[in-house]
Amino acid sequence: MTTPVHHETQVRSRRGGWWAPRGALDWLARLALAVPLGVAVVALSGIGHRWFDILAQFTAPALIATAVLTVGLALTRLRVAALHGLAACAVLMMAAAPQWFPGGPRPEAEAPIVRLYSANLYYLNDDVAAIRGSIEAADADVVVLIELGRDAAARIDEVLEGYPHRAASMRMDQTRGPSRSVIGSRYPLTALDDPPDGLHAVAAVARTPLGPLNVVGVHLTRPWPFQEQWGQISQTMALQGVVEGLDGPVVVAGDFNSVSSARIGKQVRRDLGLHPAPGFPGTWPTDLPAPLGMTIDQVYASPELAFVARRLGRPTGSDHRPVVTEFTRAAD
Repeated sequence: MTTPVHHETQVRSRRGGWWAPRGALDWLARLALAVPLGVAVVALSGIGHRWFDILAQFTAPALIATAVLTVGLALTRLRVAALHGLAACAVLMMAAAPQWFPGGPRPEAEAPIVRLYSANLYYLNDDVAAIRGSIEAADADVVVLIELGRDAAARIDEVLEGYPHRAASMRMDQTRGPSRSVIGSRYPLTALDDPPDGLHAVAAVARTPLGPLNVVGVHLTRPWPFQEQWGQISQTMALQGVVEGLDGPVVVAGDFNSVSSARIGKQVRRDLGLHPAPGFPGTWPTDLPAPLGMTIDQVYASPELAFVARRLGRPTGSDHRPVVTEFTRAAD
């Protein structure tokens, strides 16, 4: 005699199968989580191939987005997918941690502190009031401006009011519109020689309370596939030549078009011997909330210096957020 199948059991079976709506959502969520997990694995692999390097730029925004998705999965009780999300978050945290917690020397107690403001202003940005307001709010000792466009450059005395000591690069016309890099300082400056061809940079020595300080503003090219694949690497090699020719402590600030934990950041740390300021929240693009952005606007320092603080400055009208860092003499 065949045992009858109860109606309640049939309903439960149809609802619980993988083809049911909740089951399908669970599988779709797990498939979606494979993307940020892949980004994390690529970043942790250490492979410097250009395809891998592009993906390694997205570890921080991928972590934030995955964390939000995981919370949503937990709230909707898609437990298996939520566990996958937690695992992806853990691996992404391992990949993003070198940007956010880069380490570096300890600051010397009671040593003077120098505050530096650095920003990519975007060459078409003519909002001088916003630029000036951002610089004024930062109240920095030294200002490094990258991609200073024609309109803002024509009003440089207004932009850099209170910073009488200045050094500027030659005008750059390649790939973008005309722009310059400028260093402004409350301390006396001595401009250094122009950088080698192909490197858009400006360098000067500032006489600060810490003693002579080499300040370099730099703008590396965009990564492949937007520019040729060796562009950033060769420019970083040229920057290495500039840094190696300097005596005393060095700060390099600007738009590196790379996060500090990806290929170019590793090259800067390994070959130039510089260490980065913490890189959270992100600086680009301003269309996204800062935690979802990428920190491609970096500040690096030589081992004689230790970072004390790092934060974002007020908007300038650019697609990049400015960075305000404080540093001092490193403890022995």
